[in-house]
Amino acid sequence: MNTAIIWVIVGIALILSELMATSIVAVFLGIGALVTGLLVWLGWVDSLGMQFTLFGIISLLSLVVARKHFQRLFGGFTADAGEQGSQFQRDIGERVTVAQDFSQGSGRVTLNGVAWDAESADDLKAGEVAWVIANEGIHLTVTRQKPGN
Repeated sequence: MNTAIIWVIVGIALILSELMATSIVAVFLGIGALVTGLLVWLGWVDSLGMQFTLFGIISLLSLVVARKHFQRLFGGFTADAGEQGSQFQRDIGERVTVAQDFSQGSGRVTLNGVAWDAESADDLKAGEVAWVIANEGIHLTVTRQKPGN
């Protein structure tokens, strides 16, 4: 198989892997691999050592130059220090559906159509209804008992 095609395949795989990860790093490695593959295909680079050197330099440069920009685009909402509490507080008391049975106090729930990791002292089963009693950013704490009852 042509070396250029291998670089392109690796680049595409790295960029697609970013869909599974949230670090926003693999995409820059993918860009480095794609550019390296293009340069090999154009015949501008032949030696394997130079290919890896270019891959490293291009990946590092694209990471340094564009990562902050990409994080703002794809990183989601980040609350200001004074705003964080109110954003998380609004979920307290909300009804959720258990998406995955709780095992050893941990499971998954669905809140407003989004799946969340959750913790509970209750033995909850998929399909049951629970209520949010705390929100620690990316983890919810839920209970079978509706707050206030």
